[in-house]
Amino acid sequence: MESKAVRRLKRKLTVEMLWIYIAKALMDKEPLKGYDIVKILKNDMGIKASTITIYSVVYRMAREGLLETVKSDGETLYKLSQRGREEFEKAVKFLESIIAILRS
Repeated sequence: MESKAVRRLKRKLTVEMLWIYIAKALMDKEPLKGYDIVKILKNDMGIKASTITIYSVVYRMAREGLLETVKSDGETLYKLSQRGREEFEKAVKFLESIIAILRS
C-alpha cells in the first residue's frame, strides 16, 4: 500500500504536469484530435486525469504556442510546435537534474 506522500508525489508528477505528457504523446506524430490525445494519455501512459482536465490543458498549450492547430475535414487537430518541442526538452533536462540530485 502506498503512503500518502507517494500518492501526492504521483499526482504532482502526472495530473499537475499534464502538459509534458501531452507533448510526449504528440512527439513525432501526425496531428491528432483531442480525443486521440486523451486515449494515449489514459491507455498508453496510464494517466488518471479526467477528460475535461486533459482538454483544458490541450487548449492552454495551444494558447501558449506549445501546440499548433490544424483544421482537417472540419475537425481541429493538434501537433507539437517547435516551441513545444523546445519546452519539452527543457523540462526533461530539469527532471533529469532533479533525479541526479536525488541519486547522489
